Amino acid sequence: MRAVVIILDSCGVGELPDAARYGDSGSNSIRNVALKTGGLKMPSMRDLGLGNIIDIPGVPPVGSPVLSYGKMASLSEGKDSTIGHWEHFGIITETPFPTYPDGFPGSLIDEFSIRTGRRVIGNKAASGTDIIKELGEEHLRSGDLIVYTSADSVFQIAAHKKVVSIEELYKYCGIAREMLAGEHAVSRVIARPFDGEPGSFVRTSERHDFSLTPPVPTGLDILSGAGYEVISVGKINDLFAGAGITDSYPTESNADGIDTLIELLKTEFNGLLYINLVDFDMLWGHRNDYLGFAGGLEYFDNRLKEILESLKEKDLFIISADHGCDPTTVSTDHSREYVPILAGVAPFGKKGVNLGIRKTFADLGATTLDYFGLKQPAGLSFLGEL
Repeated sequence: MRAVVIILDSCGVGELPDAARYGDSGSNSIRNVALKTGGLKMPSMRDLGLGNIIDIPGVPPVGSPVLSYGKMASLSEGKDSTIGHWEHFGIITETPFPTYPDGFPGSLIDEFSIRTGRRVIGNKAASGTDIIKELGEEHLRSGDLIVYTSADSVFQIAAHKKVVSIEELYKYCGIAREMLAGEHAVSRVIARPFDGEPGSFVRTSERHDFSLTPPVPTGLDILSGAGYEVISVGKINDLFAGAGITDSYPTESNADGIDTLIELLKTEFNGLLYINLVDFDMLWGHRNDYLGFAGGLEYFDNRLKEILESLKEKDLFIISADHGCDPTTVSTDHSREYVPILAGVAPFGKKGVNLGIRKTFADLGATTLDYFGLKQPAGLSFLGEL
């Protein structure tokens, strides 16, 4: 038995009822990108039923969608990747992770400097690309670590590869992860290596997320505990701190992730293949690059035929997201949105049905576990409707 879950990171489909509380009124990542670009060319996703979920210019609804379709709301507080993925597999986060719009407390930064033996510069909320433009040269001269955050619950450490090796940077992130507990238990500590010369610094693919360990077992733990494989592709392993995962395949890009996915689908495995395609978030959403976002959606659509042809009979197949990150709004941060759900069991002979508006992202995990004859504490399975 095989289940395949693809998460299009940040590909939300419209503001949640409480979006205004998060400053996200009007956010609708996929639709707004389509509006801004004059329509998306996504014939494969159209046929699957994407345009049946919401109105998307260029992606009209179809009379007989290949997959069942709907959208899911989040019951958790927050709009972070960790929160979204944890909710997929059963954890409802009732207290949001701490954020630091004015930077981290001086006492915490001082302790971090003592433990690492390096001073800190930055310590503010900033765009990752902007802060290396601003402080990259100073970092090259001094060797001081660039520490920054965002509107999300993250402690990010940027360092040039010529100044701090990848191994050292990961070590410093591990120190920060150990420190950031209790009231300062941020969702993720993120290694942000960069390279290049002043004026042309570029972030590299060795980014690594050091997430909190889930506070209770997730659906992934239930699956692996029952003897099933849980194979992660992309940053999934980081987001769960490895909990419940049996094999992990880091990736460098959406293209690399899709290549890895297709190769794994050619193999024999018994369990879940869970992939995150992060470029929508990392490269385009946070940089308000709506043209890149549109191109990424169309690229995924172009590769979808290969993915579908690699499925085997009776494979459970799901496409969804973890939050929004609307690149057409003033904000460069995640947006509080519904996420799409497209699901079916290969070879998709049955006409897709409207799954409606699901109350929680956890319905995704509940359906996945139900497919394997297991039960997840949170969420309501829609397997019987597929």
